[in-house]
Amino acid sequence: MFVGEYLHSVDSKGRVALPARFREELQAGSIITRGNDGCLTIFKSDEWDELVEKLSNLPQSKAEVRSYTRLVLSGAAEIKLDRQGRINLPNYLVNFAGIGKKVVFVGVNNRLELWDEKKWIEYKEQMEMQTSEMLEQLGEFGL
Repeated sequence: MFVGEYLHSVDSKGRVALPARFREELQAGSIITRGNDGCLTIFKSDEWDELVEKLSNLPQSKAEVRSYTRLVLSGAAEIKLDRQGRINLPNYLVNFAGIGKKVVFVGVNNRLELWDEKKWIEYKEQMEMQTSEMLEQLGEFGL
């Protein structure tokens, strides 16, 4: 399970160190792609395979399904950790997420999200102000 927030710097070559506590889990194979809400998402290979299977089973006759599938799959890149535990962020993903010099890795159960630091702070502050409303809505799902 991925949990927590970890602030890291992006170097001039577009590399960023993966939080040490997640390296072993992601070493065996992982994928980074466009995420929701302007972030990037990192999946372990088995979680990625499950997502691809789910996308494959959605009705391709729906424009929203085709668009989302294209966006996620075309943005995907395999992650390879170097000896220092860094990953190289593809330029098209850096541009998509508006990533600058500082990023935040955010653990979200079965995946990691990678946010530009400023965007994460803004997003988190906005969500923290809406906690009560979110909990009311999530109550419908038994939370």
